[in-house]
Amino acid sequence: MGAIMILCTLNSSQSSALFGTPEARTPKPDVVIIGQTPDCSQFLVLSKTAYPELVPVNEVPAGFDFTYCQQWGLTINADVVVRVVQDLRAKAYPPMSDYLDGIVKNDTAQIQTYLSACLAVKQAYPK
Repeated sequence: MGAIMILCTLNSSQSSALFGTPEARTPKPDVVIIGQTPDCSQFLVLSKTAYPELVPVNEVPAGFDFTYCQQWGLTINADVVVRVVQDLRAKAYPPMSDYLDGIVKNDTAQIQTYLSACLAVKQAYPK
């Protein structure tokens, strides 16, 4: 079963320890920044991994502006966090056209590849 995303805070002073410096970035695909304080001193993140720089929180702390998708507004609460996880899951799925193309061509290997990719997304982003 995939790891559940944990809501955490990250002090800006710890961001280079987690992500590296601008000259030498260390990608962390399992960490998504979803908010920040107005003075940029802290970030609110979702992570699948418990990195030492991240401080897990049980609920959305006050004082953070939502930055993941600004079209959704600046308010961040538990419902918005759930919506972010749902959005990450939806974006991770392979295009449906891959499946349909496999059906049209009767290509069972292509269909199985698509189904396997979908199952991997379900495991990576469990409900």
